Amino acid sequence: MADLSKYRNIGIFAHVDAGKTTTTERILKLTGKIHKTGEVHDGESTTDFMEQEAERGITIQSAAVTCEWKGHRLNVIDTPGHVDFTVEVYRSLKVLDGGIGVFCGSGGVEPQSETNWRYANESEVARCIFVNKLDRMGADFYRVVGQVEKVLGANPLVMTLPIGIEDQFTGVVDVLEKKAYIWDETGLPENYEITDVPADMVDKVEEYHEMLVESAVEQDDDLMEAYMEGEEPSLEQIKACIRKGTRDLAFFPTFCGSAFKNKGMQLVLDAVVDYLPSPTEVDPQPLTDKDTGEPTGEVATVSADEPLKALAFKIMDDRFGALTFIRIYSGRMKKGDTVLNSATGKTERIGRMVEMQADERNELTEAQAGDIIAVVGMKNVQTGHTLCDPKHECTLEAMIFPDPVISIAVAPKDKGGNEKMGIAIGKMVAEDPSFQVETDEDSGETILKGMGELHLDIKVDILKRTYGVELVVGQPQVAYRETITQEVEDSYTHKKQSGGSGQFGKIDYRIKPGEVGSGFTFSSSVVGGNVPKEFWPAVEKGFASMMEEGVLAGFPVLDVEVELFDGAFHAVDSSAIAFEIAAKGAFRQSIPKAGAQLLEPIMKVDVFTPEDNVGDVIGDLNRRRGMIKDQEAGAMGVRIKGEVPLSEMFGYIGHLRTITSGRGQFSMEFSHYAPCPQNVADTVIAAEKEKKAAK
Repeated sequence: MADLSKYRNIGIFAHVDAGKTTTTERILKLTGKIHKTGEVHDGESTTDFMEQEAERGITIQSAAVTCEWKGHRLNVIDTPGHVDFTVEVYRSLKVLDGGIGVFCGSGGVEPQSETNWRYANESEVARCIFVNKLDRMGADFYRVVGQVEKVLGANPLVMTLPIGIEDQFTGVVDVLEKKAYIWDETGLPENYEITDVPADMVDKVEEYHEMLVESAVEQDDDLMEAYMEGEEPSLEQIKACIRKGTRDLAFFPTFCGSAFKNKGMQLVLDAVVDYLPSPTEVDPQPLTDKDTGEPTGEVATVSADEPLKALAFKIMDDRFGALTFIRIYSGRMKKGDTVLNSATGKTERIGRMVEMQADERNELTEAQAGDIIAVVGMKNVQTGHTLCDPKHECTLEAMIFPDPVISIAVAPKDKGGNEKMGIAIGKMVAEDPSFQVETDEDSGETILKGMGELHLDIKVDILKRTYGVELVVGQPQVAYRETITQEVEDSYTHKKQSGGSGQFGKIDYRIKPGEVGSGFTFSSSVVGGNVPKEFWPAVEKGFASMMEEGVLAGFPVLDVEVELFDGAFHAVDSSAIAFEIAAKGAFRQSIPKAGAQLLEPIMKVDVFTPEDNVGDVIGDLNRRRGMIKDQEAGAMGVRIKGEVPLSEMFGYIGHLRTITSGRGQFSMEFSHYAPCPQNVADTVIAAEKEKKAAK
């Protein structure tokens, strides 16, 4: 199948529990890909095949499946809804041409669907809306449509209306063609009949039909004029207008049904084929400069006859080996080809290529522009890398991932687990760019960083079950520092006589606070040779070596200036080592006199919150010793920027979600070190002393 107009690359995204995975299952069943549908609540769905997914009933990784509907090829990606895994949604949207936003008929527009909707707006992805679970208690299609307008600031174009509601929900009315689709009691998707609109709904259907046609013809001036003069446009003309408006994000065709009860799904699939764009109808991906990341003005034209341009958007390790998911934008890729990874400058050979059917796979010999495939066993490819024709090097726009906001220290339970843990964590970091690992230089611990407590929870669980590494998980840690606040002038003499040659070195010096960020600086203004020049480096070395451990709680010392201005030496007993020891003693003697002070890391914090919760969020940040710097209001909420000490931010994400009923989000990055208030400093110093005593 090489006709690109028959391709649809779509993603299904929504809030946790709105029914994305069930919707995907139904699509697979309807398109004949699976014969028995698995249910999420039994832990048996096709796309949730990780143990953790089946158990918790949530989707963690985005899974890709390929199927066909009415002669069109659909590549469908089921994405997670949980906020800790939004990176999965973000990277999936990057490679899709269209999407289906699923909303729960009773829950409506929930917080995570707002976030995903915002990502989709940023990626400019055309979408249909599917209001699911209309068979549930409290379901209300019209309320959800109102929320889409109000909360998301989007324009829903109602295409189907529900017949009956909650346990009376029997089918849907197609507003465009004014026909009713009614399913019988067997619950099988194919058992429905098409009838006339129920008598009690005729007026409502007329009203919505008129709204639909009016919105659609706005996309075509000539049709609009004819319509104003009383001429009815044909069905084909209206569909063409809806297709154009959907592609331009002017409105979002909105459908209703119940995926679980198999009602209304066919119309959604028809809409994917009728209204969502094919790969050639989407703005082509921009190419960027490899070094600066700036757009070059060129694009990856979607055509099989161009040189190869493809993006690796996901890496997954499963029982068949490492899989690299690739979206091909231009050109063809054949088994055995050699392609260039423009990020590393190295070439890779394409070994096995497979088309994904969730957990099954079909071998391919070639793929072309518009395809989403997986390649087995690529060596040095990471998420966001561009694969291209070695003769035509190019770089596609990279993906930007949010920085991790929480970290924990981990250690393997048994000594032998270190190497095993290292290999496993290496694989996991390649799979998930929002998961990072580093070794703390101060403590030698392995620090895992992630997007939230659930995120790290699941990573620890995967390490335990998939890789068999049992971990001891520590409390989150803060890296404090120390400095001084006053200038001190002092003198120190080191002398030692013990038979043979002794040691002697006397130094007079000033210690004062340095510029912020200057670290340690040393100068000498000794005149007249009281301390010979050859001993100055030894004095500097002595002082510098002591900066690693402060006198308050043993944290590294920042921003100190030392000036050597006088001293004395002995012709026989003085040596470099004597002056180095003198400098070390001088540091210990003078730093406590210079007003030693504890510094704490301050984070730049950016909080996103709905307008209703701004007061609570600001009050909470103030309680955490935060300084609010700026607020800006947007269509979907307010962004609050401020600076908050890191030690006050542990557990913040859970707290923020409580205040904002799950709709708040935040990101933070290190800004600078600032003095600790005395009460905080006392607690930290006491805790460090206890730790040392325990050792």
